[in-house]
Amino acid sequence: MYTIDFHKPIHIHFIGIGGISMSGLAEILLEEDFTISGSDMNASAMTDKLVSLGANVIIGQKASNITDGIDLVVYTAAIHPDNPEFQAAKKQNIPMLTRAELLGQMMDNYKNPIAVSGTHGKTTTTSMLTHILLAAKKDPTISVGGILDAIGGNIRVGKSDILVTEACEYTNSYHSFNPVISIILNVEEDHLDFFSGIEEIRESFQTFARKLPQNGLLVVNGDMDCVDFIKDGVVSEVVTFGITGQNLNYSATNISYDERGNGSYDLVENGQITDHIQLHVNGIHNIMNSLSAIAVAKRLDVPMDQIQAGLLAFTGTERRFEYKGERDGFTIIDDYAHHPTEIKATLNAAQKYPHRELWCVFQPHTYSRTMAFLDEFAEALSLSDHVIVTDIYAAREKDLGQVHAKDIVKRMEAYDVDVTYISSFEEIEKFILKNCKNNDLLITMGAGNVVNIGENLLK
Repeated sequence: MYTIDFHKPIHIHFIGIGGISMSGLAEILLEEDFTISGSDMNASAMTDKLVSLGANVIIGQKASNITDGIDLVVYTAAIHPDNPEFQAAKKQNIPMLTRAELLGQMMDNYKNPIAVSGTHGKTTTTSMLTHILLAAKKDPTISVGGILDAIGGNIRVGKSDILVTEACEYTNSYHSFNPVISIILNVEEDHLDFFSGIEEIRESFQTFARKLPQNGLLVVNGDMDCVDFIKDGVVSEVVTFGITGQNLNYSATNISYDERGNGSYDLVENGQITDHIQLHVNGIHNIMNSLSAIAVAKRLDVPMDQIQAGLLAFTGTERRFEYKGERDGFTIIDDYAHHPTEIKATLNAAQKYPHRELWCVFQPHTYSRTMAFLDEFAEALSLSDHVIVTDIYAAREKDLGQVHAKDIVKRMEAYDVDVTYISSFEEIEKFILKNCKNNDLLITMGAGNVVNIGENLLK
């Protein structure tokens, strides 16, 4: 594998530079005086920002983008061997790295590289930890998979020895990372277009945990039934967090919620109540996320008053139970949830948010995930009073005719919930305006473009 000397900046070309992770890595390297070019299929706020920082960004991917003088090409998992730039780089024998391999090498330049992994909650937990480190004036470098107001986007380039990044299990890309501190928030079935099932997913997380060095730290969810399997063979220190597990290092008791559903709790460290934590985000899942962030902050010697201040300052990231506004007396929230567990967590949190009736517009994400979790989607969505299901967002997949959004609707007939399938966003907007009443709560939900519905309603 090609190895970068970060003391000798070179010209790196990114295929798919507009992605939220790729753009972040490009920005960090621009700060380190690397020459950066790249391509993407569409212009965006992220590509515009990179251009303003000095990158050469080309819209459209073609072989002629691979010019003389490029020393390294970096590409994402979404780029296939038939991509014209990929083929041109191979033909010219230019060294190539995946996004994950590049990030793994970048981690080696920090004393405390931190990787936040798990099926759910990565962006939120990374953001919580970011707020804590900012409150403590630790000057971290951050790469987060969402837009965080505190850092003005998805990336922050700091001057300290701390790097915090998300670590996604899809295609085992995080196996290329070199963290010293790792968080594993949860391990569940997902990405079944790549993994064969839960056993392979658990083995993937175990491999990730085993990458930690002896002086490292694994912060792992102690409520999981597979926690002992994940810990097996780990040579670093292991710290557990949770609420229901046994002999946890970090736990929560006396949990309560305010009128907006924001959680608070007494922090329990190794069986002893030590402090009180107040959050400005809702749901039991965010209490779990905060416990893992606290565990890492403690390892970095952040004082408790700064941990409390950082968590209190965090009010969420874009598309995570994000308040969008009000229309005709009903409230519109948008959420990225696209897995049954995430949907349950969001809708349970919504129960504690002021409302008369709860409406959910759900856009399934990928055909493989929809087919794998039809019954689980139906059960999770039944926590709403009214559900509108729209067409499946294909993302990286092709429709093979094996599953349809209507299959979720059919399975919801077993539940006492008002459910409707509507394919057109325009028709959904008309339906909502006709049926949503004063003090109702509307949540647009999914990892695709369903957010547009709420935003159109507010225009």
